[in-house]
Amino acid sequence: MELRKIETSKETMTIVINGNLDAQGSRLAQTDIDSIISDPSHTEVELDFSKVSFLDSSGVGALVYLFKRLVERQRQMRIENVSGQPLQIINLLRIEQAIPVNSKNTH
Repeated sequence: MELRKIETSKETMTIVINGNLDAQGSRLAQTDIDSIISDPSHTEVELDFSKVSFLDSSGVGALVYLFKRLVERQRQMRIENVSGQPLQIINLLRIEQAIPVNSKNTH
């Protein structure tokens, strides 16, 4: 799994996640996640899930960890372009009640 940072605007940093957000992917992404949290240059962080085909409990944990740390710093996070199994997990766990989620199906 790989994370690619794209500065969408002065306020928004888009993180394109390429690969599965599972135990191994979450472990590999931890350094990137910590750097996103510690970099205050963007008030909004957008996670692009268009290239994520699998999400498990470790991935959910990583999302919640990132979300909580950003909120503590008065920053916002949203998840974009979710579909398939990751969307099913997000809906099942009602993650969208805490983290704004936009699925591919609504575009």
